[in-house]
Amino acid sequence: MKTSKFDIADYLDSNEMIAEYLNAVLEEGGDSEIVIAIGHIAKAIGMTKIAEQTGMSRPSLYKALSEGAKPQFSTIMKVLKAVGGQIQINPLPA
Repeated sequence: MKTSKFDIADYLDSNEMIAEYLNAVLEEGGDSEIVIAIGHIAKAIGMTKIAEQTGMSRPSLYKALSEGAKPQFSTIMKVLKAVGGQIQINPLPA
């Protein structure tokens, strides 16, 4: 039996799937999981495309979105905009 390594980026093939994935990670994950999830999304869309849209180099983008990275908030915002996302704040139930 031949198996292959699971890569979530292979399944992030629509804007709806990307939004669902990121919202789940934002709800349940910590800082590092959120950065890694944004990296998965960038990989699914294409690092070259995201690099061009953010004005960052591909190596810088990979480094900023890798495990253990602590990217600046401005970097996160650039990447979210490039992948077609935005941050929205909703009040928590009382």
